[in-house]
Amino acid sequence: MSDRKDNFEERLKEYPALRRRFQSILDIVKDTTASVDKADEAEQLLIDEMRQMGKEALHDWAVGKEKEKVKDLVHDNDGIKKHSKKKFHGIPLSER
Repeated sequence: MSDRKDNFEERLKEYPALRRRFQSILDIVKDTTASVDKADEAEQLLIDEMRQMGKEALHDWAVGKEKEKVKDLVHDNDGIKKHSKKKFHGIPLSER
């Protein structure tokens, strides 16, 4: 069990946004703010945190997939150039 716990903590360090969400959820469960008196209020706070955590997790997943796809494309096609800013702005009006 200790190995799984260490592994989870190490993996969580890679995702600071998710780590903050887990901390917020634990704060609600532990009721560190003492501002929630009803179960309905606590439930709504937990639902909101879980939704936000889901959005952040999906965002992190998408960013990772995008990086992976770009890396694969560049590796598979050595001739592909990455996007770069154009240096030619056209012919100046005075020269036309």
